[in-house]
Amino acid sequence: MVRTTGGTRSTAREAAGTPGQTRNISVTYIAMDVFGAVADPVRRRIVTLLAGGPQTAGTLAAAFPEISRPAVSRHLRVLREAGLIAAEPAGRERRYRADPRPLQEIEGWLATVRGQRWEQRLDALSTEVHRTRRDRAAGPPVTDARSAG
Repeated sequence: MVRTTGGTRSTAREAAGTPGQTRNISVTYIAMDVFGAVADPVRRRIVTLLAGGPQTAGTLAAAFPEISRPAVSRHLRVLREAGLIAAEPAGRERRYRADPRPLQEIEGWLATVRGQRWEQRLDALSTEVHRTRRDRAAGPPVTDARSAG
């Protein structure tokens, strides 16, 4: 899925689905775009920098002396296509700003994963509580006379 300023368009590979099968292509691929976009540490740092306020590409590139300006531009393009940042013309330059809305997809996924983990832990705790109550109801444990003295 490619997200453009005018909307989204499907690639040829995405359009060729299983006949008779219905699926929500845009939701699946856009979510993958967001995950893929934030998978790179440079792009995560760009989003963090933009969370502090709008900046130009030149200002952002100056924050990354270890990579070239064209590389920073490519990272900006990936983030723009994923919807994580927006570009606004400002004279001869573009000012980039963060758009946190796509991060809600990641937050939702994390909440699901964390929820499952806590659910498993609470189930394990419940099992231990029931086991302890059962053992206490059965009476005191039998001790070996040799170890008592």
